Amino acid sequence: MEPMAIEASFRSEERFTQAQFRAWIDARPPRDVGRYELLRGQIVMSPPALPRHARVEVLIASLIERHVADRGLGLVFGSSAGFELPSGDTLAPDVSFVSLARLEGASLDEFFGLAPDLAVEILSPSSISRDRVEKLAIYAENGVAEYWIIDPRRRTVEIHRLVDGAHAEPEVFGAGRIRSTVLPSFDASVADVFSGLD
Repeated sequence: MEPMAIEASFRSEERFTQAQFRAWIDARPPRDVGRYELLRGQIVMSPPALPRHARVEVLIASLIERHVADRGLGLVFGSSAGFELPSGDTLAPDVSFVSLARLEGASLDEFFGLAPDLAVEILSPSSISRDRVEKLAIYAENGVAEYWIIDPRRRTVEIHRLVDGAHAEPEVFGAGRIRSTVLPSFDASVADVFSGLD
């Protein structure tokens, strides 16, 4: 019998502040490979990503990094970068972009006390509800101008743009070039994001 792939996440019943969460993170043993975020006061642990998810993360981060670096727009971060958002949530998007204007005065040696201009989450079986509902609301509440949801199974890139304090109906790309307002003239295709997954 084939072993079944299980990708489970866990949520604390106890509530924490951002300061308590940071102290809790600092006390984790080095061998702990879980990924932790603070959503609405609860600690959420996600397991290490499956290879499909990890591959897409590398590809999209590389595409965004190339665009941002070539134009000197700011900095791109991977999934280990923590953002202490004004709402009291601490999130670590799979990929994020922070413009030079938002970076001014920020330290690279601690969690950012700001929201990224662009946050990217890649769907996995354990994160669909969090990414599509909870994080969508949190990113809008904190002024994230664009929130990308990438679905490796359907091979789509869904872009939610902030309009009047809320994310508008998403533009879904299933083929062709990806259009971004945060990254003007972004030159990547949906096929580029999912390269090598066949």
